Amino acid sequence: MLHPLKVTSTLADETRYQIYEYMLQQKKPFTVQDIADQFNIHPNVARLHLTKLSEINIISADFVKSGKGGRPGRVYKASEQGVVLSFPKREDHKLLKWTLQLIEQLGPSAIETVKKISYDDGYEQMKNLLAREQKVNYLMDFEEKLAILSSSASMIGYIPQIENTNNGKKILFTIYNCPFKNQISTNNEIVCSLHESYLRGQIDALFQQNDFIQFESMIHDCDLCKYEINILK
Repeated sequence: MLHPLKVTSTLADETRYQIYEYMLQQKKPFTVQDIADQFNIHPNVARLHLTKLSEINIISADFVKSGKGGRPGRVYKASEQGVVLSFPKREDHKLLKWTLQLIEQLGPSAIETVKKISYDDGYEQMKNLLAREQKVNYLMDFEEKLAILSSSASMIGYIPQIENTNNGKKILFTIYNCPFKNQISTNNEIVCSLHESYLRGQIDALFQQNDFIQFESMIHDCDLCKYEINILK
């Protein structure tokens, strides 16, 4: 088992963390030269960062034949499992497992109740963020609200993008690093519905008139979860 200090010290380097976040977003293998070019660093420096990340098992390092003969080249890819720190050791994942199994056994009424709870949590979380930033919703323009949403989203794997439409603006919300990745393999429908309710709460706290639609999901064999949020004029 990795020591927590090794994990935290590895990710404390800003460039190394940015490399890992970039690899998570792209979901594809990279060579040392790819990373060197992307971050404008020397290949030896890129190799060092990639080696450090692979040592804590958040990226994999594999050899791939080029088809041109010679030695196989090494490629790196971000692990979908990520890393969990717990010191002293906790068993919160078991409590979550039991809770999800109970909700499933209780049926639709329990699921709707928990969705309401997750929605309210997302709504309150965004309201509290606005309060900490000393922002008043109705006095903020779209760009200010988007900045708040992006700040809330960036650390947990969301990427908001903007498109203009005839009726207002559209936010395309891509989740490349699901915070509930470890749970969707067994209770995917429940977990995803609760996560979606939480996101709806956040969006409603910022934009009073919106149309929130999910059109891609990891549980339906997609690489990413994607939402379309139409912000109405």
